[in-house]
Amino acid sequence: MGSLLADAPSIKYDAIIVGAGVVGSTLGATWGRQGRRVLVIERDWSEPDRIVGELLQPGGVNALNKLDLVDCLSGIDAIPAIGYTVIYKGENVHLPYSDNPTKPGTKLEGRSFHHGRFISRLREAAKAAPNVTCLEATVNEIITDKQSGVVVGVRCTNKSTEKSEVYRASLTVVADGTFSKFRREFITTPVKIRSHFVGLVLKDAVLPSKNHGHVILGDHPPILVYQIGTHETRMLVDVQGKLPSVGNGDLKRYLDKIVSSSVPECLLPSFKTALETERLRSMPNSYLPPSSGHTPGVMFLGDSFNMRHPLTGGGMTVALNDVVLISDLLSPSNVPSFDDTDRVIAQLNEFYWQRKGLSSVINMLAQALYSLFSASDKKLARLQHGCFRYFERGGTCVSEPIGLLSGIIPVPFILIYHFILVGIYSIMVMFREATAIQYPAVFLESLGVAWKACEVSVPVLWSESK
Repeated sequence: MGSLLADAPSIKYDAIIVGAGVVGSTLGATWGRQGRRVLVIERDWSEPDRIVGELLQPGGVNALNKLDLVDCLSGIDAIPAIGYTVIYKGENVHLPYSDNPTKPGTKLEGRSFHHGRFISRLREAAKAAPNVTCLEATVNEIITDKQSGVVVGVRCTNKSTEKSEVYRASLTVVADGTFSKFRREFITTPVKIRSHFVGLVLKDAVLPSKNHGHVILGDHPPILVYQIGTHETRMLVDVQGKLPSVGNGDLKRYLDKIVSSSVPECLLPSFKTALETERLRSMPNSYLPPSSGHTPGVMFLGDSFNMRHPLTGGGMTVALNDVVLISDLLSPSNVPSFDDTDRVIAQLNEFYWQRKGLSSVINMLAQALYSLFSASDKKLARLQHGCFRYFERGGTCVSEPIGLLSGIIPVPFILIYHFILVGIYSIMVMFREATAIQYPAVFLESLGVAWKACEVSVPVLWSESK
């Protein structure tokens, strides 16, 4: 952090937003419409190209409606998503989204799409909003006034002029994503990387269930498959530990071995073609529990301050609902001026607690399900098996978990309730599938399974309770 320099432009903005991703673009557009003078700074305004951030849950679609930005899902060949199909060792169970309370007789829907197309539409909305200035530049420094300790702006390098420039604002929002450049200056919690997703695009793939996300489980880390365009389907293969080398063909051979023995036959032709023709790309799967920063004049949003495993596709839903919440708490009616630092801090503290209902559910579900679905040891494999059998029961064993996952039921206690039931049911399945002579050994094993269930869920529960 530096000190305020004399070469700052004369214009002082109400807010500077660093990063024009999901959060930066939507917040910029929303604040601009509210009458705030906003500067959105992005290193590169061209269409981004990523292999995650491609599935928006119904809770995220609802947030776009609240922000009057749902039109950003139009014109990008977005595919309606009506639920999930979980494939476990060749068996299928369907997890449909709940009924739509606003449209009787219909189901809630998510959307899946090319990430870059969606971001481009959000950026267009930000550029079109009143009071918003968009700048292509690389932010190099968050500037803090040495005397007051308040963040007062940023120093950046303008891409067109290649000159260093300083911009001032009453509030600086850092929304620079997974690889945040400034996180370490303000957030002490370390980022944990549990695995990597390796992505391919399958052309004209035949999916087991139309308009569904697919989670493929077995004696391997999870595989995700979902359509992102009329002719394109994304496959993400979770790889634990160090990634095999791409150059010598190890990664290709690994994917061929894991995927070919696990996915439904209808997917194999398009997968084999993609493996030979597509560029293999990877993305770290990171976890960062939310941290409530208290440095006046700055706040973090999006992946820069809270990440969860992307297995459940909840990241954008959390981010968009955060924008809904913060744009209300910091609206002109609640905070007439961002110069009122004490009022801003009080509202940000309120934000950190109000967001916990949804964010805690999505975060805990993502981390716990990944542990179960990765099945890295025998006890987790038992829990994975029990979880699948639990979904087969249907009723609330499906409707409430899918409501939690889709961002429609932001109630942590319901999630904890189902965590407990899955653990109990997993043990019941163990006994049900054993013979009487095996019961003593199963009883001893069940103690370990119960302990593993606590080991998976309690640390995440604790981190989210802070």
